[in-house]
Amino acid sequence: MNDWKRKLSSRKLWLALAGFVASVLVLFGTDAGEIEKVTAMITALGSVVAYVLAEGYVDAHREKTE
Repeated sequence: MNDWKRKLSSRKLWLALAGFVASVLVLFGTDAGEIEKVTAMITALGSVVAYVLAEGYVDAHREKTE
């Protein structure tokens, strides 16, 4: 898997990004409910990206072996 694909599928990256964005939102006095929504959206997006990249990787290797 390419290095950027591996990094995008990293749960650590997405959690760090969610933590960073949540901290910035707190800094600017954003409502707690909005912070929760933004954090949930970032982690959901990270899950989808990781799944898509992993499935693509598996499919590519399956075609090579067939």
